[in-house]
Amino acid sequence: MTGTEFTEWLRGRSDGQLRTLVAARPELVTPVPAHMDALAARASTPSAVGRALDRLDRFTLSVLETLILRPPPVTRDDLRAPLARAAAGKGAESALDHALDEALERLRTRALVHDSGPALRPAPGVAEALDPPAALGPPAAEVFRHHPPERIEAILADVAGARGATGAAASARDGQAPRDRLTALLADDATVARLVGEVSPQARAALEELAWGPPTGRLPNAHREVTAASAQSPIEQLLARGLLGATGEETVALPREVALFLRDGRIHRDLSPCPPELTGTARGPALADRTAAGQAFAFVRAVEELCELWSADPPGVLRTGGLAVRDLRRTAQLLDLPEWAAGLIVEVAHAAGLVAAGEGEWLPTNGYDSWRVRATEDRWTVLATAWLAMDRVPGLIGGRDDRDRPLNALHADLRRPGVAQVRARTLAVLAAAPPGLAPDPGSVLARLAWEQPRRRAALRDQLAEFALREAEHIGLTGLGVLSEHGRALAQIDGLPDADGRASALLATLLPEPVDHVLLQADLTAVAPGPLTTDLGRWLALAADVESKGGATVYRFGERSVRRALDAGQSADDLLAMLEKHSATGVPQPLRYLVTDVARRHGRIRVGTASSYVRCDDPALLDEVLADKRAGLLRLRRLAPTVLASKTSRAGLVDSLRAMGYAPVAESLEGDVVVARADARRTEGRLPSRPAGGSGPDADVAAAAVRAMRAGDEAHRAHRRPSGAPDGQVPRTRSTDAIQALQEAIRQGSRVWIGYLDSQGHATSRILEPARLEGGYLTAYDETRATVHRFALHRITGVTEYGG
Repeated sequence: MTGTEFTEWLRGRSDGQLRTLVAARPELVTPVPAHMDALAARASTPSAVGRALDRLDRFTLSVLETLILRPPPVTRDDLRAPLARAAAGKGAESALDHALDEALERLRTRALVHDSGPALRPAPGVAEALDPPAALGPPAAEVFRHHPPERIEAILADVAGARGATGAAASARDGQAPRDRLTALLADDATVARLVGEVSPQARAALEELAWGPPTGRLPNAHREVTAASAQSPIEQLLARGLLGATGEETVALPREVALFLRDGRIHRDLSPCPPELTGTARGPALADRTAAGQAFAFVRAVEELCELWSADPPGVLRTGGLAVRDLRRTAQLLDLPEWAAGLIVEVAHAAGLVAAGEGEWLPTNGYDSWRVRATEDRWTVLATAWLAMDRVPGLIGGRDDRDRPLNALHADLRRPGVAQVRARTLAVLAAAPPGLAPDPGSVLARLAWEQPRRRAALRDQLAEFALREAEHIGLTGLGVLSEHGRALAQIDGLPDADGRASALLATLLPEPVDHVLLQADLTAVAPGPLTTDLGRWLALAADVESKGGATVYRFGERSVRRALDAGQSADDLLAMLEKHSATGVPQPLRYLVTDVARRHGRIRVGTASSYVRCDDPALLDEVLADKRAGLLRLRRLAPTVLASKTSRAGLVDSLRAMGYAPVAESLEGDVVVARADARRTEGRLPSRPAGGSGPDADVAAAAVRAMRAGDEAHRAHRRPSGAPDGQVPRTRSTDAIQALQEAIRQGSRVWIGYLDSQGHATSRILEPARLEGGYLTAYDETRATVHRFALHRITGVTEYGG
């Protein structure tokens, strides 16, 4: 099909059909083409055709390959015959007609196939993008392109054989070059059948293996000169008869004509018009949803715990970017998770804009403070949406790149184009499973291979396996079944307000947060369920998590109580908080612990001298001076209650705490310096959003089609405007031109003008005049689909446009 025929076919499509094309191939309107000629040219570029082909399933792609390989003209029935042979014996022939009609309509919708009456033709650029199609080798003319004529003559002598060539092939010899004669012989099925019958069974077995691909192989000294009489191996028998040809010094290929004969009327070996069925384990849908909700709740709490940990003790940013292996391992230990799960949490928190690099450290962002006060279901929606949209692959953490360098968390090398599309397609496959079925990973990969046969199989399968594991951990799936809130968030059903529906569905499954704990005499507190945000944050500050599960166990100790005191709380504040949120009262051992630590807390004060130590109890300072561990601090007594040191204030505080004391830092005014755990923040970025659907929304698509229609009308009129004297630009007097423009402005009509550009070249434009002022005309230029100002002195003439 020529480019002109394709353009006219596009021009003849209805607006609805063009909107469907734009939705299926959004790259065609980025930016919007000026007219239909530009749309046709863009749709035929290798990159645009390649993207469209990547979206085709295996059967549709097979239909297109069959169309390319059949000699024109090709009708629907011509396509059905080889497809039916490939699908025979698979119980799919009854569904073939319906699947073929759907595939052809899909190809027309995507402007990959054009039809004119019953004849079907591929769009420009499609055959080149699919070369070679159906795992076939190059044509015989290409295989023997670089063979010397004398070598081809020797092959022709063996091809003709004692019985000679068939009449059809013999008639093609006269007046043709040796390569053309050989090509004609290999295109004759009778000749190829005779040649195949002459070779040994081992040679026929090699042909059968090459026939279904790959059609090439390696052979030392591939250009060796051999005849049918001197052939000593099966491969040499094939080389002598032209059934195999050398394409390089060590490579051979099976000519396409020979492969098509060996395929016996079939173009594809194994073809099913229906996708492979999903197999797996049956689960209760309600149980799967509850399990997914539990995973979602745990994931949200893990992200919150990560941000709190990094608030107090942020890890450093590597010089090359990313998070060090030891920092990830330490984070995993603190979160009590495997390293891959900790890496996923870190990456999702970063993608959601909750964690970012600031001043050489990984810190929570300002957005974290607003995120953590939201409801649990809303916080999960933010995280899950960020995972769906991000172009990073957390599953690669811990691996190595092509140059054998380690892949660290938060490193730029974790980006992979197309990973978001693989996640979306994987969830769509899970959604296609019967209710309550948890598909096996193998069946999911098989379905993806059928839906996306042109994708790199190894990378696609790896990304899909990561997606399945991560979706389960995040809470989109439960027990391998896509949850209802996961289905809503992934927009499987195409309904609007995905975030709101997903949050509402998840909220009904989440446990109600509790605002009380059960205090035990062994200095532990048992949280009988998820705690409210404020209580959870306070308890994480004043106690250490001892065990997690359905009920979280916290343990109070001297260090944890001192941590709360360092954050600015007093003993009375701690006891009041415990009494308020305890369902069992405050046990006496816990009360003693708090009061005892508070009594000793802050008795020693550390200031800046370089630093100094101040204490109202001289005996306590005597104890500090007598401690051998204080020798490195180089303390000197200035007064009975004051010691001076050359160590920094922060270093002196840490050293005294390591010696078992409980000092606090004080300012120059003598006030206690409180270090709050959530004081360190950095600027973050807005989280990315998933693409949402397969193309632009309906309004954008409609606007693009309107713009192309208007631009096309102006473009065609520009090439030969209506009423124009054989394409010459209009020429009228200046006064007549101005009057015509003023009349067009009053009536809202269009005009055709002649205009001199900046180089003095005469051009013509189709305009919708808007106003005249200051020697300029402001008008919508339909020729270029834009609003422009035209200098009146450059307008050579104006005539009414009736197109």
